[in-house]
Amino acid sequence: MSNDVMTRENTVKIEIQDKTIEIRTGRLAKGANGACEVACGDTVILVTCCASSEPKEGIDYFPLLVDFEERIYSVGRIPGGFNRREGKASDKAILTSRLIDRPIRPLFDYNYRHDVQINALTLSCDQDNQPDVLAILGASLAIELAGLPFKGPIGAVRVGRVDGQFIANPTFSQAEKSDMDMVVAGTSNSIMMVEAGMTMISESVVLEGIEFAHEIIKQQVKAQVDLCQKLGIKKQTNPVTAENADLVNLIKELATKPLKDSMHNVKEKHVRQAFLDEAYNNVMAHLEGLAEDNPLKAISSKEVKYYLEELEAKLMREQVLTTGIRADGRRCDEIRPITVDTSILPRVHGTGLFTRGTTQVLSCLTLGINIDAQRLDTIDPVKEKRYMHHYNFPGFSVGEVKPSRGPGRREIGHGALAERALIPVLPDAKDFPYVIRIVSEVLESNGSTSMASTCGSTLALCDAGVPITDMVAGIAMGLIFEDDKFAILSDIQGLEDFLGDMDFKVTGTSQGITALQMDIKIEGISVNVMKYALDQAKRGRLYILDKMKSHIDKPRAELSSFAPRLISITIDTNDIGTVIGPGGKMIRKIIEETGTSIDISDDGTVLIASVDKLGGESARDWILRLVKRIQVGEVYAGKVTRIIPMGCFVEVLPGKEGMVHISQLENRRVEKVEDVVSLGQRVIVKVKEIDDRQRVNLTMKGVSEDEKLQFD
Repeated sequence: MSNDVMTRENTVKIEIQDKTIEIRTGRLAKGANGACEVACGDTVILVTCCASSEPKEGIDYFPLLVDFEERIYSVGRIPGGFNRREGKASDKAILTSRLIDRPIRPLFDYNYRHDVQINALTLSCDQDNQPDVLAILGASLAIELAGLPFKGPIGAVRVGRVDGQFIANPTFSQAEKSDMDMVVAGTSNSIMMVEAGMTMISESVVLEGIEFAHEIIKQQVKAQVDLCQKLGIKKQTNPVTAENADLVNLIKELATKPLKDSMHNVKEKHVRQAFLDEAYNNVMAHLEGLAEDNPLKAISSKEVKYYLEELEAKLMREQVLTTGIRADGRRCDEIRPITVDTSILPRVHGTGLFTRGTTQVLSCLTLGINIDAQRLDTIDPVKEKRYMHHYNFPGFSVGEVKPSRGPGRREIGHGALAERALIPVLPDAKDFPYVIRIVSEVLESNGSTSMASTCGSTLALCDAGVPITDMVAGIAMGLIFEDDKFAILSDIQGLEDFLGDMDFKVTGTSQGITALQMDIKIEGISVNVMKYALDQAKRGRLYILDKMKSHIDKPRAELSSFAPRLISITIDTNDIGTVIGPGGKMIRKIIEETGTSIDISDDGTVLIASVDKLGGESARDWILRLVKRIQVGEVYAGKVTRIIPMGCFVEVLPGKEGMVHISQLENRRVEKVEDVVSLGQRVIVKVKEIDDRQRVNLTMKGVSEDEKLQFD
């Protein structure tokens, strides 16, 4: 954006149902190439775009970087932790960054090599109007204002559904009542991205929601176009590198046969790789034999690989569109062979091993208590997670040497999708008060690992005895689109994901969809194509569910013997301090002596977890004794704790004592208290009265022989 444009303030308002989105330019971040503020309610996002003036050398990808940054001051709080400042991006921030990136990246030419950075900063957040879709909208406009060669603009809207009615950009409170949470992004002509979680919704309702969203997207796109025309924004053009015709022809001649062989009913990755290596070696050997003055002699291996990939994609796509047969010999709607297993690890609370073709995922489940829940320090109103799904993708899964440096954005995104897929079938915390963590380990990868994680995790939940309401399966769909022809591919493998036009993941039960994620590598698809994909995905999902149910069709009746048993009791909130004790002394003593874990909520709910049944019951009884109220007329076996001339004090319940007056020790006159009782002696007493100062007066005279027998 020129300085002249940057200094002119402009405001655009977009009315969406009962909400107003206000876009302002020219006020903040004037040094960026493009910048705008997007606000709805009291949520305000600043989005900037910067691009390098020169292309980046030596790379074969579009270097786009998107960062969504949460600022805790935006919700009027100081960050937790020792440093009291924002640190590593939260999972939600990373997922929002991915949400912005996914519809934008395909609308830049593949060979655009300028560094581009989008930064979305939360300046204010009312914890009601959700900021992620505002950030997508702002990113689109910031790119347009920067004048980059972007085939946008795009719009984005979140769709909820309450009582059968669609709601655009629902607030957090509205979202809690909604059976659908779907973010849709696209251009005025097509859909670019869908990210959704829902409670067993039908395919037809999903399509209605997407169509509803697209009408609002068109409105957002028009507002951006009108503003850019008003500001006189001129888009740059991306220089197109001329194709090396001699190299292309040489590669066709030397590599076509091995590349075609790699797609002729080849199911194993290593077999296919051998054909790809043959194609590459054929070309490189020919180039090495050329004379030094031949222009092709200077061709780099990177350029050879680029054109080989182009030819491979062309051959694969032609084969699918003309014959309907895929590289591994499958029909377009055919699923790879599936095997499932459970209970394969003895000490893990629940395991599920899901293998589909040459993709294999092991999901391991652990049950915990309230204290194990994940605490969240973000700008969202949600402060705790009781169900966590973590996804790991080690290098050995694809036969590569790769250091383990913690989860990247891809791992976090795949884990979040599988997590979202299973949330609708999980039991309510009141009925099943466990914290659940599932870790999906990708052991072998050839496409669709996130969907294999979903399937493996369903198996692990059933194996652990978690009372889920239904089983969930997932399937990844692909698309080959050329001119007016297209083919929808079920259960895509790595080749089809890499060289295809769409990655469309759908999870659900036999009753409906629970999660959906669509990413497009071309300039969007129509709702009609999405309908074909959803229908074919449903058939595949039901087939996979049948395979899973043939092994285990419902949760096991009993938890693993190594899983903690939970005992839940409720105490008066005034007694919480009694159970905890000074400095936590009492609760630590209970935990150490019973071998349990204990969590006490502010509402008085006490959760006791123990693998040992007797230990859990002992801790429960201990706590109940601590909080038990002393009642007039009740008989207790207590211990003498103090002796004074007037009588003795007896502890009748943990931490609670009363006094036996010297006149109440025996049915005779007692001259000296020590003649009847001694310090530490066990005695049977009855509560005579509790005075108005809550002092407990006990008697040893009024205890019958029958009452004494119950303590023998």
